Amino acid sequence: MNEIVLMSDPKIAAIPVADCGEPLVDVRLQESLAVDSRKADQSGAFAHLREGVLIRLLKAQELLPGGVRLLFVEGYRPPTLQRFYFERYADHLRADNPDWSPAQVREAASRYVSPPEIAPHSAGAAVDLTLISADGRELDMGTRVNASPEESDGACYTDADGVGSEARANRRVLGDALTAAGLVNYPTEWWHWSYGDRYWALQADADSAVYGPREL
Repeated sequence: MNEIVLMSDPKIAAIPVADCGEPLVDVRLQESLAVDSRKADQSGAFAHLREGVLIRLLKAQELLPGGVRLLFVEGYRPPTLQRFYFERYADHLRADNPDWSPAQVREAASRYVSPPEIAPHSAGAAVDLTLISADGRELDMGTRVNASPEESDGACYTDADGVGSEARANRRVLGDALTAAGLVNYPTEWWHWSYGDRYWALQADADSAVYGPREL
């Protein structure tokens, strides 16, 4: 497995943001995209993405094999919710590892939840998704969407060893389509893909991110 750059790495925070001002759009208005309700919130924030991300997501869907579709799970996440998720997970890690330093807790937490100040979801730049069959059945991806490293024993990592052949093939199908459409994966989460954020800028060797954190 190649060395993984985590969201907590200082080189991510050092990337400047030149927000292009592109709007957040509701993906539920796209009839061709299947949207799951497991992360639904009262405001509908979960179903929003920057327009450029949605365009690329729809392109990725066109590249999938026949009989396979994307299932959108979560996009935009308000900064306050992102902070809550990060601090809650960090608290769990701190309780389970009382000898860890604050830096160790932050690094470990960032495998699963991005530090709030640089979170791609809060920029409307990231999407959590999986694959479904034509009849709506979720395909085997090796773990559930949003499985933590502890819960999955590391199988949530995109290139994890020990994942079954069917799940590995499905991850490859998902990754090939999204990569071809211009998105990048966070390697600790097979379901997390983004475009235009700081992590994308690092992977794409861009001078700056084009999307920064914002309110809906």
